[in-house]
Amino acid sequence: MNDEFIKDRDADLPEETRWEGEFITAKTRGRWEYVGRSRGIRAAAVIAIDEDEDGTRHAILVSQYRVPLSQFCLEIPAGLVGDEAGSEGEPAIEAATRELEEETGYRAGSIQVLGEFYSSPGMVSECFTLLRATDLTKVSEGGGLHDENITVHRIPLADVPRFVDDWRAAGHGVDVRIALFMNYLGETKS
Repeated sequence: MNDEFIKDRDADLPEETRWEGEFITAKTRGRWEYVGRSRGIRAAAVIAIDEDEDGTRHAILVSQYRVPLSQFCLEIPAGLVGDEAGSEGEPAIEAATRELEEETGYRAGSIQVLGEFYSSPGMVSECFTLLRATDLTKVSEGGGLHDENITVHRIPLADVPRFVDDWRAAGHGVDVRIALFMNYLGETKS
């Protein structure tokens, strides 16, 4: 199968670091400019489904102000993997479990890896592991750490498309992983 594909003409040129911060590195390779995470940091993103005793299922989404967008953004719970000193080899499932509880206040009874994905591969080399969390238990208010100011949204699954449309109509941003979440919802209905 790989024989069908032709690499970009700059693929084998050396990668050069142009600038490196604590979390982001700006790089070039030939004519390409892109950014990646410093120190091999990755991300974990969680499709979190909560269920009431009567069987009604809810999406657990979060929102927070995102400076690069200059607006609030609706997202699935997510966070960095191995971003703290000494945690470089942290498994994605461990980071996802931690981030879900920090951001939303929910602890997962079951968490499953759905795969690795790239959100903007022409500009960002970062990948994220997508996971599904179920059998949730509310253990705190969530909201993130320090001054993250994360708002938790618990929305009936049937209302998610309308909620996203209303959110967007109000002038807020929507993370691309919400599209993955909505596709997942469509697959679970059949």
